Amino acid sequence: MAVDYDLVIIGGGSAGLVAASAGAQLKAKVALVEREDRLGGDCLHYGCVPSKSLIHASRVAHEVSRGPEFGVHAQLEKIDFQAALGHVHRVVDTIQVHDSTERFESLGVEVIYGKGEFTDSRTFTVNGRALKARSYIIATGSRPANPKIEGLEEAGYITNLTVFSLQHQPKSLAVIGAGPIGCELGQAFARLGTEVTLIGSQDHILPKEDPEAAAVVQAQMEKDGVRILNGTRAQRVEVIDGKKHVHTTNGTVVVDDILLAAGRAPNVDSLNLEAAGVAVGKEGITVNSKLQTTNSRIYAAGDVIGGYQFTHVAGYEGAVAMQNALLFPTKTANYRVIPWATFTDPELARVGLTEAQARQRHNDVYVLKQGFDGVDRALAEAAGQGFGKIITRSNGEILGAHLVGPHAGELIHEIVLAMSNNLKVGALTSMIHIYPTLAEVNSKAALQLTKQKYAKNKRLQGLLSKVFGVLRSWS
Repeated sequence: MAVDYDLVIIGGGSAGLVAASAGAQLKAKVALVEREDRLGGDCLHYGCVPSKSLIHASRVAHEVSRGPEFGVHAQLEKIDFQAALGHVHRVVDTIQVHDSTERFESLGVEVIYGKGEFTDSRTFTVNGRALKARSYIIATGSRPANPKIEGLEEAGYITNLTVFSLQHQPKSLAVIGAGPIGCELGQAFARLGTEVTLIGSQDHILPKEDPEAAAVVQAQMEKDGVRILNGTRAQRVEVIDGKKHVHTTNGTVVVDDILLAAGRAPNVDSLNLEAAGVAVGKEGITVNSKLQTTNSRIYAAGDVIGGYQFTHVAGYEGAVAMQNALLFPTKTANYRVIPWATFTDPELARVGLTEAQARQRHNDVYVLKQGFDGVDRALAEAAGQGFGKIITRSNGEILGAHLVGPHAGELIHEIVLAMSNNLKVGALTSMIHIYPTLAEVNSKAALQLTKQKYAKNKRLQGLLSKVFGVLRSWS
C-alpha cells in the first residue's frame, strides 16, 4: 500500500513535538496533527509553565510579607491578581515561539490543525483528508478527570484548563484533590490572598510521596493559611445564595469557587481507536516496552498511556517512540531512574523507591537523612525546614531519594546523575561541594552511610581504639 508519510504524529504536546522535531531532522516525511489552534500542549498552556509562573508571583508576595523578619519593613499594599495573570500570559507567549507552527514547518514538519480519527488500521482522517503513513504516534495527552460528585456540574467549577483565564480572583476556594496540582495552586492562591480549603481523600497530602516529606509541605501550607482536610471526600455540591456548599465526609465547606484537581484522564475518546485495532486500558492506551500499541504500526507516548505523567517523561517517550516507529522497534523505554518534583514551597522532589518500597524488596536498607537545618546556606536564607533523605543498600547502591526544602527540584539532579550512572552513594561525599551551597545536603546525607555502618560495627570500633592507643604511645 502506498503511503504519504513516514510518520504521522497525533498531538502537539511534549511527546509529539519531540518526535516531530527529531523525525524531521532525520529527513523523514512527518505530519503533525493538533486539534487545538496552537502547539505546546497542556504543559505550555495549562500546566507546567503557567502554574510555575503563578507560583513565582505568589512567592514574591510571600517574601514581601516576610520582610520584617530580616529588618525590611516594606508594605504589601495590595495584590493585583490580573497583573499576576498578566505575568503568566507573557511567559507563555514568550515560550510559545519555540513551539510555533513556523518553527516546525521550517524543520520540514507538515503541521495540520483539526480533529481527526482513525478510519482503519492504517488511515487517520482529519478535516476530511485521509493521511496514510508507515507508522503513527498517538500523543494526545490527558485532561482533568471528572469524579462523580452530585451537583458539581450544575454548580460549576474551574480546572487547570480554565484557572489561568479567570476574570477575577475568588475570595474563597475549595480545592478538590491534594496531589501536585491541587497543592501547588492551592498554596499559590492562598499566598495571593484567597481563603483556601484543600480536600484530599488520602491520609496525607501528596499521597505518592514520602509521608514525612509531605508533612513538611503540609505544615508550611497550613502556616500560609490553607485549611487542609485529609481523609475527606466531597460528596455533594449545591449553590445557596450564590455560594457553593461542598458537602464532605468531614463537614460542609462554603466557598465562592471550586478548583477540581482530582487526577487525569487520557484523551482517547474521539480517536476511534477500535477501528485501528488499538486497545485501551484503565490508565490509557495499552503499550509494550517499546511503546507499541496492539497495532504494531501505531505507537503511543506521554500522558495518553498513563504511567509517569510528567512533561519530561513524555518528551523521553516521544523520542523512544519516534526511533522505533521510523527505524526498527529495538529501543526499550527505561523507567529505572525517573525524577519528579512538586513545586510547592518548600519544594518536594523524588527519584526511585520510597523507604517502604525499599524495605519490601531488600533486607539491608539504610536510610540516610540530613536536615536543611544543618546546611549553612539554608540557615543563611532562613530556609532550614525540610531534609534530604537518601535510601541505599549496605553496599552503597542508591535505591531512591526524597528532598523537601529549598530548590529541591534542582538539588535532586545530583542524585539522579549518580543513579543513572550506577554510582554508589559515596560518590556524593568524595566530590567537593562549594561552600556554602544548598547542595551540601546531598553530601551530608550520603556521609550518614559511613557513620551508621561504623556505629553498628563494634569490632571495628574496638580495633581502631587499640590502633590509636598504640599510635599515641609512639608519639
